[in-house]
Amino acid sequence: MRRLAPLPLIALAFAVPAAAQTVPIDTFREAVKTLSSDDYEGRAPGTAGEEKTLAFLVEQFKAAGLKPGNKGSWFQDVPMVELTAKNVTPLTFTGGTGAAQSLAYGPQMVVGSYRVTPRVDVKASDVVFVGYGINAPERGWNDYAGLDVRGKTVVILVNDPDWQTPDLKGPFGGRAMTYYGRWTYKFEEAARQGAAAALIVHQTQPAAYGWNVVQSSWTGAQQVAASKDDGASQSAAIGWIQDAQAKALFARAGQDFDRLAAAAKVKGFKAVPLTGVKANVGFDMQVRRHASKNVIGILPGTQHPDEVVLYTAHWDHLGRCEAAPDGDDICNGAIDNATGTAALIAIAKEEAAKGATPRSQVFVAVTGEESGLLGSDYYGRNPVFPHAKTVGGVNMDALSMAGPAKNVVVVGYGKSDLDGYLTRALAAQGRVASPEPTPEKGFYYRSDHFSLAKHGVPMLYFDGGDDLVQGGKAAGKAYAEAYEKNAYHGPKDEFDPNWNYAGVQRDLDLYAAVGRALASTTEWPNWKPGDEFRAIRDKSRSGQ
Repeated sequence: MRRLAPLPLIALAFAVPAAAQTVPIDTFREAVKTLSSDDYEGRAPGTAGEEKTLAFLVEQFKAAGLKPGNKGSWFQDVPMVELTAKNVTPLTFTGGTGAAQSLAYGPQMVVGSYRVTPRVDVKASDVVFVGYGINAPERGWNDYAGLDVRGKTVVILVNDPDWQTPDLKGPFGGRAMTYYGRWTYKFEEAARQGAAAALIVHQTQPAAYGWNVVQSSWTGAQQVAASKDDGASQSAAIGWIQDAQAKALFARAGQDFDRLAAAAKVKGFKAVPLTGVKANVGFDMQVRRHASKNVIGILPGTQHPDEVVLYTAHWDHLGRCEAAPDGDDICNGAIDNATGTAALIAIAKEEAAKGATPRSQVFVAVTGEESGLLGSDYYGRNPVFPHAKTVGGVNMDALSMAGPAKNVVVVGYGKSDLDGYLTRALAAQGRVASPEPTPEKGFYYRSDHFSLAKHGVPMLYFDGGDDLVQGGKAAGKAYAEAYEKNAYHGPKDEFDPNWNYAGVQRDLDLYAAVGRALASTTEWPNWKPGDEFRAIRDKSRSGQ
């Protein structure tokens, strides 16, 4: 698989005014190179790669000038269970017309479980198509209305019903994905409804990634949050099936997949049993309990040390994964997210060199993002620093190495007062903020800022610009598509010695500028009136 072609360094004077390069790019580059090396084996939680990552982060945080951020410790334990499906039988559908339909594990389906159990078996389970699998009373939408799916297998569409809407108007925000569109929600709701198994139909456009991403992410060891009931309340089996296999499944029950998928977009859709069809799958489960770790460092504030500004990034990646054609089976995660982790180190070094701010600056490298935001979710539920005293923050995930851009793309643009801080920092660079061009991909719910936002903390998350100085939006689109096709969640997301750092330098300076501004003001930014997180923030702050 070919590497992403680096864009050549070019003069910026005609595009943006000169700006001082402050965040040390050499520190950033060397940290990315180290964290994404084969020695770190893809940085999977609970592996030797985690141990090396933790040691490196503590070493670098100390060298940068940070202090331990969790009551004298660098770490916050995050209880996890590693579950690895073994001896997976084919997923078979019997009944209906024709011979039994058998789906191979990996190429045609993936399956796993959130249950901590040595064996999972789903036998002769009735199959029901539940559309988008959404139960949203506040929107008058319930795909499970009048339905009892206990012991049954539900088949679900990914994304929201209105994801193909050309604008942002619709029952679920039009093109902009809501949390109801995320695969994590689909499985959560299926479990609440009592389904024995839940299968999401993979379609590249609404999922926002190809089957290769599903296969590499869902095969091998999976991390789940430890729970008091060991996942007993979850569906026995969860997974994905290929689009073509779903169409064949529906046909054996005398149903037309495309027709029912279209019907599921309309409010009032009623679930459709695939009459006579039974689902069967089984696998052994290798179980290992462990505590992964968030790494927390702090630059204490000089005047209001109890008021904190957060910088977050996830240090983990997929570890060893589905091998590339050349045999490479290490998902190194150079872009995703050695870049964000390296940004924490480099910005911490620069902020310490500039001197402490009135408020404390806290740097949190979280674990388990690739497994469903586990580390940041744990921090959100068990904050080291109270949410009511957390001013806000920035999240850094998969920084762009495409070269200098005229803009940045803000994920969740218009949601909070943090946009103003970013706009002022951008003005100093002669750049602008742009809303995300593909809100249907649901990036707002796919990174660690979401775990803090759920608790009312305003968090800013932006991607590198898509309007490149050289090549404009066409070049920006080409870079993004090449990364997604060739590298994302695969073994070829590797460090490239020929990367162009001119663009990421300016992005690093932006993150640092926004964070320092928040740590130097007395303001308390909030979500915009009417935003989904505004009431949570208001309640949190009302006691102060």
